[in-house]
Amino acid sequence: MKKSAALIASAMLLTCGSAKADTILGVYAGVQGWDMAAEGSHGENNDLTEYNFDDESQGRFYAALEHPIPFIPNIKIAHSEIVTQGLETDSEFVNSFITEGSEIDLSYTDYTLYYEIFDNGLFSFDIGLTAKDLDGELLTIDTFDTVEEIIPMVYASTQVSIPGTGLSVFAEGNFLSIDDHTLLDYQAGIAYALIDNMLIDVTLQAGYRMVDLELDDLDDVYADLQFDGAFAGVEVHF
Repeated sequence: MKKSAALIASAMLLTCGSAKADTILGVYAGVQGWDMAAEGSHGENNDLTEYNFDDESQGRFYAALEHPIPFIPNIKIAHSEIVTQGLETDSEFVNSFITEGSEIDLSYTDYTLYYEIFDNGLFSFDIGLTAKDLDGELLTIDTFDTVEEIIPMVYASTQVSIPGTGLSVFAEGNFLSIDDHTLLDYQAGIAYALIDNMLIDVTLQAGYRMVDLELDDLDDVYADLQFDGAFAGVEVHF
C-alpha cells in the first residue's frame, strides 16, 4: 500500500506540474448532516456475518485552504462520523435475550492535498491524494476488532455552475482499489449560492453520499459494508 501511495503521489506531481493554481486565497468551512442507511457484513478469517443495521443521522465537518502559490497543493481536512448498530439477519431470541448483535464505529478523518487543474468560473476540476485516517471498532458479543490505518486514496472533485441561477452541481470522492481492499467514499449533489459578495459566500447543499468498504484482512478485519443516503449542508467561503 505504501508503494501505491508513492506511485500515486508521483503521478500527481507529473500531471500537476503545469497546472494553474487558484488565483484567490480562500478559506472554506462546511458542515453536513447525513441520513445514513447501513448494510453489510463483517467477521474474522473471512467468515462474514450479515447484519440488519439501524439507520442513523451522521455528521461531516470540513475545512479547506486554497492559495495562489504554484506547485504547492491546496489542503482540505474533513471528519466523518459512521456509527451504527444492528442484529444478525438470522438472529434468534433465547430466554428473551438476542443471541447476536453488532456495533460499529468507522469514523475517520481525511487529510487531502490537491491541485486545481481547471477553473474558469463555470467549471472546475480538482485532483489530489487523500490520507484517510481510519480509527474504527467492530464489536459483537464474541469479538472486538479494531481498525487503525492511514489509507492513501485518490481524490477528485468537480463543480459545474448554471449561469444566472446561483445553482451548481458538484461531485467529490476518494477512491482506492488495491490487493483485495476496495474503498469508495463519494458524494454528488446540487448547491445554491445563498450569499455571494466580496466578504463572504454562503452556499446551501443537498445530495446523495455513499461509503463502500470491502476489507480483506486489514488489521485482521474482514468486512463488506455500505453506507448511503441523502445529505444536506452549508458551506462558508471567506
